[in-house]
Amino acid sequence: MLFEELQIRDVVIRPAHVLAPMAGVTDTVFRRFIKRLGGCGLIMTEFVSSEGMLRQNLRSRRYLHYTPEERPISAQIFGADAERLADAARLIEDLGFDLVDLNLGCPAKKVVKCGGSGLLRDLPLLEKILRTIRTAVRIPFTIKLRSGWSDTEIVALDVARMAEECGVEALAVHPRTRLQGFSGRARWEIIQEVKSRVRIPVIGNGDVVTPQDALALYQQTGCDAVMVGRAASINPWIFRQLSDFFRTGTFTQPSEADRYELIRSYYQMLVSEEAPGAIGKMKQFASWFTHGIRSGAELRRSIQSAGTTQEVLDRVDQFFSAPGVYSLSH
Repeated sequence: MLFEELQIRDVVIRPAHVLAPMAGVTDTVFRRFIKRLGGCGLIMTEFVSSEGMLRQNLRSRRYLHYTPEERPISAQIFGADAERLADAARLIEDLGFDLVDLNLGCPAKKVVKCGGSGLLRDLPLLEKILRTIRTAVRIPFTIKLRSGWSDTEIVALDVARMAEECGVEALAVHPRTRLQGFSGRARWEIIQEVKSRVRIPVIGNGDVVTPQDALALYQQTGCDAVMVGRAASINPWIFRQLSDFFRTGTFTQPSEADRYELIRSYYQMLVSEEAPGAIGKMKQFASWFTHGIRSGAELRRSIQSAGTTQEVLDRVDQFFSAPGVYSLSH
């Protein structure tokens, strides 16, 4: 079966489908939610600042909370000071994470100033960082990178070769530049070039919205695993669909009953676990989870105007109980 398994030293990722780290999205509730839907072999935390970790601020501690159900799990860190990043990686190891990942892809201005894709413009510093982190920890060390800073500064292959020489054990390539952000197309040919020139596993990322996209990605690049980010926010079933498609050649689309159960179960997780900013998360995800639902705009407006988490839950129930939508008795 395609993408059946990926092994990074002693960490077995089965199936070889990876949930991308996404700021403001991949907290512990969302990660467990994705795991329970099936088909995701590896999940990653939101990226966390090495400086925040070492100062032990509340936000960093929250980002790094996980449960045994989430394993295998990788923690992603960012920063630009080699020794501070190494100290942060040691903390990641001490917390029991299965892998540690370095963010070389975030395009946000505040991150670029102190790491993220900004490091793609300073390869000598990046080499020092990679070697220092690798020396600091025993757990597998991976990186996630963009293709470069701009179309005239494509460095993915140079970084991949350097990473392999420094002992990095796998890498994920998102073949857009920092200046592209999330616009334009992902240049899969860059993943193909990297895959053909290094021996460590290469995880393909970018423009995978359907199982057919993942198949096309593999056919063009030969990548060892597929990473899905934004598409999982709109279609959390994507990983299960990947598994079904590669096993049987077909997959099913969620019904409106499935969408109701999905929305309500996720919201109930947020409420029952008293997740920080639960109502904000509910409203954030309403704009994504309601895609494909008849009269979804009406449901989104209803959720956005709610004042409490219970009011959100009640409005979801009311919407799906309405005649012609979905009977809760089914």
